[in-house]
Amino acid sequence: MREPVDVRRQRILAAVQARGTARVRDLADELQVSVVTVRRDVEELTREGRLRRGHGVVRSTLPTPEVPAGTVADGDRVAVVVPERHSYLTETLHGARTVLEEAGVRLALHIAPQAVGAERPLVERALEDGARGLLLAPRWSSLAAEEADHGWLAALDVPTVLMERRPRRGSAPHVLDSVCSDHWYGAHLAVEHLVGLGHRRIVFATRDDSPTARTLRAAFAEIAGAHPLVERWAWALSTPESGAEGPYSAGETADLPVVLRGTGATAVVLHGDVDALMIVQRLADDAVRVPQDCSVVAYDDVVAGLATPPLTAVSPPRAEVGRVAAELLLERLREGGRPARRVELLPRLMVRGSTRRASTDADGMSV
Repeated sequence: MREPVDVRRQRILAAVQARGTARVRDLADELQVSVVTVRRDVEELTREGRLRRGHGVVRSTLPTPEVPAGTVADGDRVAVVVPERHSYLTETLHGARTVLEEAGVRLALHIAPQAVGAERPLVERALEDGARGLLLAPRWSSLAAEEADHGWLAALDVPTVLMERRPRRGSAPHVLDSVCSDHWYGAHLAVEHLVGLGHRRIVFATRDDSPTARTLRAAFAEIAGAHPLVERWAWALSTPESGAEGPYSAGETADLPVVLRGTGATAVVLHGDVDALMIVQRLADDAVRVPQDCSVVAYDDVVAGLATPPLTAVSPPRAEVGRVAAELLLERLREGGRPARRVELLPRLMVRGSTRRASTDADGMSV
């Protein structure tokens, strides 16, 4: 005998209220009806204000039963979306995984290909599969790509924490939780280390195809431009293919040995590690010795210590970013009404063999 419609809808309400959220396909299986039938019921219950619809999921409009402090509901799942070929975020991912597994929360990893807007369909699929929270690190290779994601990010109705991403102030997703390294402070560490060694002319060679790259470029310009001991500085792309914004001047795309000679620089800061290793090799081919002729500081410290010589590097707290982001997400799952947080963690400077005191002439000037 077919179940009355009102009874079936009461069962849907009870199931959703008990869990806080439920997938449409799971409700259909439990009620032994078609997905289409459940969707129709959900649409009607949504019109009545008794449910809220999401991407393949249903949420109750009533208060969710409290979860005891320090625990999470059985079966909770969160999704992590990170870009492919992004070794920097590997440690961040491991840090988040440790926290989530200790809390008994399942983690579903999604790798976004190198294409504009690749994260959105992955997020929608994760929500359809029942993810109750999200940890996101969109690629955002350009400002336009970032702004294109603002609308759907702001519309997400599940707890979401951005990792190493900070939407611009006043933008729609500005209210999302986020955990980032303080890259301004990282740039400050690099400059102060080199200035302390007597270097007065410095080149900054960075990428320009990620939020971190753009933040570093702005930070280096601000810090070096205002530093009383920096006589001359220049910025250039670390590699021609590492720029997404453009256009760039001839000096900004010039080969690094050319930039060093043009500025008379005795030190360079390079972002990121792989580019730094390759540039050190190019300097050697151009008879520029590290650190005898040019001190080098890398930024990221993923593989900097494996170079010859091992590279002094700014080391952002990658694993800690993941751990703190996961902890914020768990807190948000337990206490949905608390204010959003924007956390910044300080990098460290790892001094190795690629930096040394600048040579000086008879007048004490760096040469």
